[in-house]
Amino acid sequence: MSVEIIFKIATIGILITVICQILKKSDRDDIATLVSLAGLIIVLTLVMGMIADLFDSIKTIFNLY
Repeated sequence: MSVEIIFKIATIGILITVICQILKKSDRDDIATLVSLAGLIIVLTLVMGMIADLFDSIKTIFNLY
């Protein structure tokens, strides 16, 4: 696992936070909620790929089929 993925997740988190704060200040709370949900989905897709790689590594280490 490289450090790049941690920086990607942190960057997405910072961007989503800034966008949500701007939207909340302009009384767009509903859109801010949707933006934060979209950010969560983006991060979860990144993490799911890493978890799939982890399970593949475990299968090869223990010779599981």
